Amino acid sequence: MKTAMMVLAGAALLAAVPAQAQSPDAEIAALTLRVQKLEGARAVKKLQRAFGYYVDRGLWQDAADLFTDNGTIEIGADGVYVGKAHIRDYLKALHGGQDGLIYGQLNEWVTLQPLVDVAADGRSAKARWRDLGMLGQHKQHGEWRDGLYENDYVKEDGVWKIKALHLFVNFVTPVEKGWARMKPGESLVPSETSKKMPPDRPSTTRGVKAFPDTQIPAFHAANPVTGRAVTETAK
Repeated sequence: MKTAMMVLAGAALLAAVPAQAQSPDAEIAALTLRVQKLEGARAVKKLQRAFGYYVDRGLWQDAADLFTDNGTIEIGADGVYVGKAHIRDYLKALHGGQDGLIYGQLNEWVTLQPLVDVAADGRSAKARWRDLGMLGQHKQHGEWRDGLYENDYVKEDGVWKIKALHLFVNFVTPVEKGWARMKPGESLVPSETSKKMPPDRPSTTRGVKAFPDTQIPAFHAANPVTGRAVTETAK
């Protein structure tokens, strides 16, 4: 139903163009491309939100199944894990080592501010998201996490999948301490899991500084108004 509505809306816009300016084939091609991109952006949002919900509840296999066969995941300074099986095992080990959450475990991956760009052919996409993590164990510890995703997606056999998930962690800090009292270099360190379960490839964030520094992960997309690349302001 939504696809049909978008096609009708697109047709209405094209109807306003002088007939001599658009051949029927050109109209159909332009309309098809527009629908592909709109549907692709919607599918990518659904896919990423599904990942967050599955990880929230310790559904490691379901989370890993969202990736391509050779998909990758990189969280903070832990390095790059490749393939569904390694992604599943890494997520599982990172959060307690069992299927499902441990009693009293809080593991909320709140995913916000989607900025999705679908490629011209409608078969791949990039997206940037805000990560807000509420983590911890009842009566033991609690942490806040802040970060940004810059992810790649691909459409395989008509199904959108995660090709590369990269969470740039800005900080992980105990609730009682908060980010205001963090020391430089304290907020971005490899997890114990990554030391016991080495990644397939080294971290790509070596040399990247996190909070209280203000380094910004590179934007995949240009400014939508000016068309210029978005870069950090020189310090």
